[in-house]
Amino acid sequence: MLSVKEELLAALAAELEKLAPGAGARAAFENPKVAAHGDWACTAAMQLARAVRQNPRALGERLQAALMATPAYQRWVDAIEIAGPGFLNLRLKPAARQQVVREVLAAKERFGWQADRGERILVEFVSANPTGPLHVGHGRQAALGDAICNLYATQGWQVHREFYYNDAGVQIDTLTKSTQLRAQGLKPGDPGWPEAAYNGDYIQDIADAFLARATVKADDRAFTASGDVGDYDNVRQFAVAYLRNEQDKDLQAFQLKFDEYYLESSLYANGHVEATVQRLVANGKTYEKDGALWLRTTDYGDDKDRVMRKSDGGYTYFVPDVAYHIQKWQRGFHKVVNIQGTDHHGTIARVRAGLQAADVGIPQGYPDYVLHTMVRVVRGGEEVKISKRAGSYVTLRDLIEWTSKDAVRFFLLSRKPDTEYTFDVDLAVAQNNDNPVYYVQYAHARICSVLRAWREDGDASELAHADLSPLTSEQAQALMLQLAKYPEMLGAAASDNAPHDVTFYLRELAASYHSYYDAERILVDDETVRRARLALVAATRQVLDNGLAVLGVSAPQRM
Repeated sequence: MLSVKEELLAALAAELEKLAPGAGARAAFENPKVAAHGDWACTAAMQLARAVRQNPRALGERLQAALMATPAYQRWVDAIEIAGPGFLNLRLKPAARQQVVREVLAAKERFGWQADRGERILVEFVSANPTGPLHVGHGRQAALGDAICNLYATQGWQVHREFYYNDAGVQIDTLTKSTQLRAQGLKPGDPGWPEAAYNGDYIQDIADAFLARATVKADDRAFTASGDVGDYDNVRQFAVAYLRNEQDKDLQAFQLKFDEYYLESSLYANGHVEATVQRLVANGKTYEKDGALWLRTTDYGDDKDRVMRKSDGGYTYFVPDVAYHIQKWQRGFHKVVNIQGTDHHGTIARVRAGLQAADVGIPQGYPDYVLHTMVRVVRGGEEVKISKRAGSYVTLRDLIEWTSKDAVRFFLLSRKPDTEYTFDVDLAVAQNNDNPVYYVQYAHARICSVLRAWREDGDASELAHADLSPLTSEQAQALMLQLAKYPEMLGAAASDNAPHDVTFYLRELAASYHSYYDAERILVDDETVRRARLALVAATRQVLDNGLAVLGVSAPQRM
């Protein structure tokens, strides 16, 4: 139906151009809010009425007649109805709707994808300091980041996945001291155990491995323990490598891999932080007060100026963030999306202000942010707050072990990122229609079963040229219209950083398929009808597969 839509839009643009020069650029269709009103709606008559000094309904009637006289509309449009003050509601012929089946079967996994646009995008997400296991909030971030990356890939972007973390600082110091004390035989509750120390069982695991002089390897580092408890730096490096390895295991269970791990400490080691501060000072965007260096962030819309360098000489946490984003820009990533928790909201204005004050050519509004809320976990009707392994929170690994990678991904993507979400463990493992991921995956498996019943290998490639004229029932037409919405939905979801739109779409597509399956038998005796119906369900299977792939969720052939 993409080719049909393009043909009809071209004809509409030509007719609008005749009415008013330049009006052809306004050629567009909308999806009616009420399905009974038609397949597409056009508001051009109301938009142009004032410019051409004509009543919008009269202009609509004029446009209606002109369009129905064109070859494209005669071929694909059954009727154009005028509603209200000048809405044009288009009703397509069955043949127009049927075209989407051919388009899906021809494009396969690339259906809905756009051509390579030759532009790069960096998506930074998870970015958890290696101080403990990944929690469910990191899981939501991982699911969001990976799905957003996949969405941008469908729109022709070259995507770079980046994980930013610090291997020094206060948190790492606390991790090191906690590990060192455990290795010395102390444990939480003992005299001398610091109140700020990390208490989870994982600290004992690190200490045991350190004493055993183990070697640990992560995606971005490897280290062998000396076993010398007094060697503080050795304990630090081993603990960081150990927890990076643990994070990698969690991410591997989530089937997620990053292109680059970027160290905050490298910004200091390479002089980027100091160079950024010097630039801000040279640009006259700073001042000294109470022994501290301040940035004039109020010049860029912040509610108050912010301290950059504290009186003790240390930099506040947003300063390396500014340096980091300058590096992103200078590495050629002129489109950047940061996925962070809502607790980072306050840093947005500061980072953007710092980037503008640095005056290195970065546009306002850079980078983009997607902020997400934390996740509440419920199991057996009660909230789960503590994991023995982590000591104070539910880990991503807990959630995957209790349910599955697919359930965790789908569930964590099923709401807008900035809305509160309760993850119901019992629902996530239920095999019924109330479980959204099961409902969608079951539709895919159900289709695969039908295709296997037709052909043992389930290969539907020969259906691409089937006669589709038998696909005229109400349920078949509704299913084809749903398939046709997929490319537009993908584009909008990428533009809005909204992978939850994909979950909503897949549930609607699965519902349309289940309705179709219940209404029409597919493997009928009539060869032409059978092949047409098989082509439709094969196209549906492909789009379900494509959409699940965007979410990083598997498409099982059997359930």
